[in-house]
Amino acid sequence: MKAVVIGASGTMGSKIAGALERDGHDVVGASTRTGVNAYTGEGLEAALEGADVVIDVTNSGAFGDENALGFFRQAGRNLLTAARSSGVEHYMTLSVVGADRLVENDYFRAKLVQENMIRSSGLPYTIVRSTQFFEFFDGIVNAFATGGAVKVPPIAVRPVAADEAASSIAKLAGESPQNAVIELGGPQTIDLIDLARELLTATEDSRQINLSPEAPYFGVELSREGVLPVRQTISGQLSFHDWLSRSMAG
Repeated sequence: MKAVVIGASGTMGSKIAGALERDGHDVVGASTRTGVNAYTGEGLEAALEGADVVIDVTNSGAFGDENALGFFRQAGRNLLTAARSSGVEHYMTLSVVGADRLVENDYFRAKLVQENMIRSSGLPYTIVRSTQFFEFFDGIVNAFATGGAVKVPPIAVRPVAADEAASSIAKLAGESPQNAVIELGGPQTIDLIDLARELLTATEDSRQINLSPEAPYFGVELSREGVLPVRQTISGQLSFHDWLSRSMAG
């Protein structure tokens, strides 16, 4: 199977490409670094030639990026057009658990538009919505820093190791298209405040952590379960505690 990973120079793109290679697939890692630009369309036709599956992990930037909608619309049009022209049999993308509940945030609204474009494209597809990756929680926790303290909303999360997510996505790439949304998450639900405390303790960060009921999650007011999977299909095995212990030891 020939798989093309669009956005292969990013954290998840490189991990997915590596997992596909370990599974014995012919992998093309495409990104602006290799002369492939999903937004402008440059290099897409050549990169997708002969591809069986395309995995789109392009990203526009940080949560709340006001340019996200324009990016995902334009990149999505270019990628889907190139995939149809190349006869791609399986189109995959990485999205976010809860994207449909977070539409007040520009980034998540853009991800939902991206999903809808894929659904209506006529291509066989699999949309993988993942929970937050362990590796990104330093940035997530710091997003709630205010005046020397960290004020987190009262929500629960079900994070997953990026390596486990990448392996699961690579496995799905070798299977038949689901023509549906697949939810991927970690093995346990954790209150965000408990995860933040463990992270700051492990990194010897002395900032005070407070639960702030009025604090939004990236601009969105949510219930405790607001970013949890509804129908989790795939579960990682590694807990956040074990991942953090390994990371600190390494």
